Amino acid sequence: MVKTTAVFYMPMVINKYRNIKTTVDGITFDSKREAARYSELKMLSQSGHITNLRLQPDFPLMVNGKKIGKYVADFSYLQNGVRIIEDVKSKATMTPVYRMKKKILATYDPPITIKEHF
Repeated sequence: MVKTTAVFYMPMVINKYRNIKTTVDGITFDSKREAARYSELKMLSQSGHITNLRLQPDFPLMVNGKKIGKYVADFSYLQNGVRIIEDVKSKATMTPVYRMKKKILATYDPPITIKEHF
């Protein structure tokens, strides 16, 4: 009698945008590019060029006074007293839903503009 051993492999999970989750300073980012941008912003913060660096800030999406959802940016910080909202993007992540949320935020008073980092 011959014994056989069955080996099962877990299928590798492929992310929607083929990004690779990356951890920096104990923080897990959705992509290598986002982690690299965090490292850049952290250095700018330590050198005093930017302040109040926040990760994953969220903003309510309001239409006609009603909350219809929320937008979660990658980073928010102050540069020369101006609040900057930043999102790390690629061609694949420029989805119609993202563009709609960006347009809704642009209608606010004052408008919220998103700086896209490619």
